[in-house]
Amino acid sequence: MIWFSFALGMVIPPSLSIAPELAPTLALAIATQAVDFAPHFEALDIEGSILIYDQKGDRFFEHNPQRNRTEFPTASTFKIFNSLVALESGVLPHDLAVLTWDGVPRSIPSWNRDLNLREAFKISAVWFYQVIARRVGHGPMQQYIEAAQFGNQRIGSPAEIDQFWLNGTLRITPRQQVEFLQRLHSGDLPFSARSLTLVKDLMIAEQTPNYTIRAKTGWYGYGEQGVRQIGWYVGYVETADNVYFFATNIDIDKPETAAARLQLTRLCLQTLGVF
Repeated sequence: MIWFSFALGMVIPPSLSIAPELAPTLALAIATQAVDFAPHFEALDIEGSILIYDQKGDRFFEHNPQRNRTEFPTASTFKIFNSLVALESGVLPHDLAVLTWDGVPRSIPSWNRDLNLREAFKISAVWFYQVIARRVGHGPMQQYIEAAQFGNQRIGSPAEIDQFWLNGTLRITPRQQVEFLQRLHSGDLPFSARSLTLVKDLMIAEQTPNYTIRAKTGWYGYGEQGVRQIGWYVGYVETADNVYFFATNIDIDKPETAAARLQLTRLCLQTLGVF
């Protein structure tokens, strides 16, 4: 069963509970909707959820509502926020500013070189964003996150400044991901217009005459044994007359599942006629 929402009074089915802190986020009623994304999850053998918000229709479409209201580690989806902080704080003066590789080999060869912000975002270079976080500092980073009310707003101790989005301290629900993306798109975040514009440009994953996709992947637990692997794909699609925000969250139990994050999201968007 899929749920979607209209901007009316809040109506919550008995089987679904929403954390009190999320209720004010989007004052929307919930009702059943005939669109069914389950066949896509089954065909790709994926366990997870997706939440899509149709801005023009002011409605949500989703698979697995309970999971969409469950907190998960942000993983590399935090690079969207971290990029905003890098530019806003002046740690990076612009998107082509280069950070020097420390010479320590990482498991992904493309990370092992000097990188600028555009390159680092595209290849999701962890070391690059760890340097940013250390240079921003624990206090200012906490202030930025609290000002934006990002996720659970927890970054741990000062010693965790370059680990908090990697070790599970900073967590966010798919619903909160979509809300953050809506605020990013509309400019309703505590960052300058310049920073917002540059980061939205960094996020372009695909651009055609008919649509633009701005998005970021994430993979919690990558390369770690005995850790539940969680995959993200979050972003939004801009068409000529509408915007569709999405947050896909899945369990990664084999490498091909991670590769299917984008395919799953696209299939669900196609079901809604976005493409």
